[in-house]
Amino acid sequence: MNDYIIRATAANDQIRAFAAVTTEMVETAREHHNTSPVATAALGRLLTAGAMMGSMMKGEKDVLTLQIKAGGPLQGITVTADSQGNVKGYVGNPDVCIPANSKGKLDVAGAVGPGFLTVIKDMGLKEPYSGQVMLQTCEIAEDLTYYFATSEQIPTVCALGVLINKEDGEVMLAGGLLIQLLPGAFEDTIEKLEKNLETLEPVTTMLAKGMSILDICKTALAGFEVEVLDEYPVKYVCTCSREKLERLFCTMSDDEIRAMPDENGRVVANCHFCNKKYIFNKEDLEKIIKEKNSKDNTSKDKKSKE
Repeated sequence: MNDYIIRATAANDQIRAFAAVTTEMVETAREHHNTSPVATAALGRLLTAGAMMGSMMKGEKDVLTLQIKAGGPLQGITVTADSQGNVKGYVGNPDVCIPANSKGKLDVAGAVGPGFLTVIKDMGLKEPYSGQVMLQTCEIAEDLTYYFATSEQIPTVCALGVLINKEDGEVMLAGGLLIQLLPGAFEDTIEKLEKNLETLEPVTTMLAKGMSILDICKTALAGFEVEVLDEYPVKYVCTCSREKLERLFCTMSDDEIRAMPDENGRVVANCHFCNKKYIFNKEDLEKIIKEKNSKDNTSKDKKSKE
């Protein structure tokens, strides 16, 4: 089953909905970070939320960042997403292992712990938009619901689910649903939607029954005419590269670059998002310094001629 997301409206534009199946994306994240089951569940929930919230953004270069900074053993979560369905993320402690909660399920709330959720939207303006709320349940979905209600004043219901194989820790199913009431929604629309949501099964339960995300969306919006606006793939994508690191080094002074190598004469850089390792030896660094200075001198020559 390929991951994808749909955007839809209902009740003559009184409701907008986002639904996503993210099984492959969350499994890719698990493989990159070798996360424990509870870490996979927590990261998978926020990745799925990021995919849906990223689809709300309009510009091709817009970037959404979700950050959870909390006191639990997971040591926080960071997720970034764009409007094209490209998502990536990581947790502070991928090895966290704690007992199940009182319901016998993975204790995501216990792993996350009390803290704050920050939503940053970089839309190419002078300053990115940033909103922050205190975590209410630490289960992530309810915390996002609270964020939308307080920071954006949009009544929202968010459902997120990650089903993990108890034997090997692999992701069996993952997905999410996000429904929002738009300004001017009628009271009877609100009441009907609330009744639907009261009996709605968990997202992974519905996926396990073979329901598509459109089926899930229509179930949540039963009694309303649903119009699908678009549908597109969602995937885990990391854009790190050796070239980007070299450009970063070029912002440093020559002395700072030369002071970077470890006792073995190497600089080892690991990408937080995909765990890819980049190694630079002293010869590589000297080459970067030479190219950097050459570009600086060329730029100075151009300015002097002007």
